[in-house]
Amino acid sequence: MLRLGIIINPFAGIGGSVALKGSDGAATRELALKRGAPLRAAVRMRRALSVLEPAEAILFGFDGAMGGETAQQLGLRFESVGAAAAAVSEESDTRRAAQQLLSIGVDVIVFAGGDGTARNIADVVGVSVPVIGVPAGVKIHSGVYANSPEAAGCILQRLAQRQWAPLVEREVRDIDEHAFRSGQVRARHYSELLVPEEPQWLQEVKNAGAAVDELLQLDVAASLVEQLEPDVLYLVGPGSTTRVLLEQLSLSGTLLGVDMLLNCELLAVDVGAHEIRRALDAHGGEARIIVTAIGGQGHIFGRGNQQLAPDIIRRVGRDNIILIATTEKLQALNGRPLQLDTNDPELDQQLAGAWPVITGYQQQILYPVGNTRKNETDSR
Repeated sequence: MLRLGIIINPFAGIGGSVALKGSDGAATRELALKRGAPLRAAVRMRRALSVLEPAEAILFGFDGAMGGETAQQLGLRFESVGAAAAAVSEESDTRRAAQQLLSIGVDVIVFAGGDGTARNIADVVGVSVPVIGVPAGVKIHSGVYANSPEAAGCILQRLAQRQWAPLVEREVRDIDEHAFRSGQVRARHYSELLVPEEPQWLQEVKNAGAAVDELLQLDVAASLVEQLEPDVLYLVGPGSTTRVLLEQLSLSGTLLGVDMLLNCELLAVDVGAHEIRRALDAHGGEARIIVTAIGGQGHIFGRGNQQLAPDIIRRVGRDNIILIATTEKLQALNGRPLQLDTNDPELDQQLAGAWPVITGYQQQILYPVGNTRKNETDSR
């Protein structure tokens, strides 16, 4: 049987949907809960582990929310190696869990969290044992994560069936959350973790430092400005390309948040999911979402824009989603599709397909979008 270590950071990603841009620190977690943010890490881990049969693997981890509850819910065999020091787990608990799993000799560690969780685990295990990251955080720049929980499940299923994969050292990156909340991205290389090399299911390191052709961004913005319609509520996602759009309208939006635009004026800046829902209710008319892809990774939903929750995306509708990206950004993907990780697998499947992408002034191309579980499974 596969000896699988499991670590869940229960509060990973809690600040995303409520526009807090992270989950580090007790104060941030408390504010996120006060704003009604849902806990998502355990749910996403369940999605990843759901492909395993009880006879294929034995899970080891901490009791409760850090692992034991999830294993029990799935009916998988679980052996406890400890527990968090308090009801609310901290970074020190993640490190202790990793140390315990290392000491008993698991084959692989699967963990749910964000870049901070990856750093905590790297502090302990380094490249001594393979890991697989289930993306659950707000900021996920590291290359140790699968594209989605289902993608992580595909890797785990192969390992459980003894279809072993080569191992590769992948980069762990993290950013300064305080700077991030003020609109500055300060990402740096931190360390490496050892990951099963399954390129079709692993995300790339977020490319935040690549040179950007500003003229191409201006062309994209100019084309989009001409398409803006009166009395339509636009939800403008984060990114440098979308920010250029607002600058062309002489508006000061956010680089890393979601802004709302109506009749070429900012209705609200840096909003969370609850504010978007209230605005949609009050508006009552047509709404559209404008998003761009994350450089290097290609995600259009689920990385840094969790404010655009699945129910909001459904309400706006696929036909009212406007996707923009420079040709430079698409070429950097080397033919890989744009990625979906909305936290709703059914919605991901519904959105998958060939999408028109605005790449310049009055220029569009069709580009593949989607990493649904069906597509991932079929590619094996």
